[in-house]
Amino acid sequence: MYIVYKSNYYSLYQSTKDRCFYIDFGSKIVRTSLCQLLSLRYKLMRIPIENHFDSTLNKHGFEVILLCNKSHLFILTTLEIIDLQRLLQNGFVKLGISANREIASM
Repeated sequence: MYIVYKSNYYSLYQSTKDRCFYIDFGSKIVRTSLCQLLSLRYKLMRIPIENHFDSTLNKHGFEVILLCNKSHLFILTTLEIIDLQRLLQNGFVKLGISANREIASM
């Protein structure tokens, strides 16, 4: 297992032996397939971050994310969502799956 990308809060690992990916959320490590990783990236990119800065649209400033067919539940703050988006985007770039460039770090 080797590290693909590490952000402020999270780390993305790839295991060639198990043919899967691991996301280290700090308190929990989640095993995902490539399809589940793509699904997570799609969910995160659909979150309107602008709503987090308007108290009428998002009073609490967090999002609930379900992973891996609802087997994992995470409640993420605005900064954690942005950091997880950056982790996945840069992770896909490092793996050669995405045509986009890396997102600059904060």
